[in-house]
Amino acid sequence: MTIDATFWVAISFFIFIGILVYFKIPKKVDKVLEENIFNIKNQINEAEKLKEEAKNILSENEKKISNSKAEVKSMINKANEDSEKNIIRTNEEFHRLMDNRKKNAEERIKQMKNQALKDIKNTSVKIAIESVEKLLKNSIDKSKLDKIYLSSIEETKLALKKKSS
Repeated sequence: MTIDATFWVAISFFIFIGILVYFKIPKKVDKVLEENIFNIKNQINEAEKLKEEAKNILSENEKKISNSKAEVKSMINKANEDSEKNIIRTNEEFHRLMDNRKKNAEERIKQMKNQALKDIKNTSVKIAIESVEKLLKNSIDKSKLDKIYLSSIEETKLALKKKSS
């Protein structure tokens, strides 16, 4: 039997394996690998917890956003309703004010018309009395005086009718 290089490589291999087993290298490698696996599992679990927390925070923020949107929408609707009410109220106040002014103006016109009619009547009565006095002073006979008096009364009536219509 010749000992060749393959034999010595095989012997060296078994010696190497034996040394590894003697110093418990496979157990140490296994222990290191298990520690790495345990650390990786812990990191995965922690990442999943963080992921769940992020999902919870996201859902809370989405709820807050939807609540804020609803609140903003209700505020806008309330503002629109308030502005419409204010417009209607202001419009009603304006119409009430204009109606009052119109009534006041009509009342003043009516008062001015009545005052003008009174002034016309007073003036026509005054003129009639003055003309009667002049006629009486200048009159020669009573029949002429009666005719003039009657004609002046008719003229006054016609003048009043023209003024009042």
